[in-house]
Amino acid sequence: MRMICQAAALSAALLFGGASVASAASAPDVYSEVTAADIAEPGAVITDSAADLAAARTASQAIAWFSSRNGSTAYQGYCERAVRLAWDRVTHHASAIEHWRSSDGARHTTGTPPRGAFVFWNISAYGHVGIADGSGGVWATSVNGAIGHARQGYFANYLGWKPGNSN
Repeated sequence: MRMICQAAALSAALLFGGASVASAASAPDVYSEVTAADIAEPGAVITDSAADLAAARTASQAIAWFSSRNGSTAYQGYCERAVRLAWDRVTHHASAIEHWRSSDGARHTTGTPPRGAFVFWNISAYGHVGIADGSGGVWATSVNGAIGHARQGYFANYLGWKPGNSN
């Protein structure tokens, strides 16, 4: 019930606050529609499974973590958690936008993000993050509603990238 109320509050805020969300139907290759599923419940307690905690200390291992979960909806609204688990990171951030704004790694706004880099977008109050494939593509949550691979331009409002790491 609490989740339904939060979703209704978010919808009302978007409707009455004048905010707009790009429709996936109008430009499927450029924007991904932001839904209530993309906004994580900050107070949610989610336990990590043994598979989630498998060490991933290299870019290839982080990408393999995402690839092995291709099509999964288990991390909808939890993009920052997904990249943390993919890299087996010690450092935790409450959201993608907090990670982007943090001193945890140098921010880059130009160039193709290298393989394994954290790639950031400003698509909601919490931001969005994925992992670069090194060729202009990314692995992320919310690609057609699930974990998937897409071009870097799939999401709107690109912020930049930070080097991937297990810090």
